[in-house]
Amino acid sequence: MTIKLICLDADDTLWHNMRHFNAAFEAVRDLVAPFAEAQVSQDALDEVQVRNISLYGYGAKGFTLSMIEAAAQLAGENFSRALVEEILQVGRRLLTHPVELLDGIDATLGQLKQRGTLVLVTKGDLLHQEVKLAASGVGQLFGAVKIVSDKTTQTFEDVFAEFGVAPHEAVMAGDSLRSDVLPALEAGAYAAYVPQDGAWGHEQEGTRPTGPRYRELGALRELVGWIDAINAG
Repeated sequence: MTIKLICLDADDTLWHNMRHFNAAFEAVRDLVAPFAEAQVSQDALDEVQVRNISLYGYGAKGFTLSMIEAAAQLAGENFSRALVEEILQVGRRLLTHPVELLDGIDATLGQLKQRGTLVLVTKGDLLHQEVKLAASGVGQLFGAVKIVSDKTTQTFEDVFAEFGVAPHEAVMAGDSLRSDVLPALEAGAYAAYVPQDGAWGHEQEGTRPTGPRYRELGALRELVGWIDAINAG
């Protein structure tokens, strides 16, 4: 048995992401602090953000729209143009932060590329993800880039079919149980969960799987050894 296709998530798998979203979330929470107690604001911001995923998808732009909506809900008659402008500034910072690769990613990608075709499978705003990938300096290592609105079993089945590999010849690695691990396993592939500090709870929902096609890793570099073990049978 040989792994031929290596699918990787981008945000918080290759580069830091949630630290910027968490900072933005905290900034908006501070802006609406005059209108509601801290926990009320926290719950409202969370609820609106999750509810709007089906409308706006994932990414900084949808996040900014949801924060404006939540602020209007919390501020009531005190909602103002000035508050909207401040939230928009938070959103702009989120869209323009520097791309910081996680430790050792360059070397890890080089080793993985020697073991199979690399495909980036990430979700979010198309333009923003393209900008981040270009700024990362690692885009040339990937045989293909798939920026999708969401990751489902069908997403991975389509990728495997495009590259002509059987599901058991593919592995997916990322920091989200919901988006990276569970749908890849359902599609018949191997899946590696690489948790990161500060992860969004919505993406970690679901029971941790068991079985030989699943592995939890401390860092992406450990994927190299797991692939070697799979290939060795």
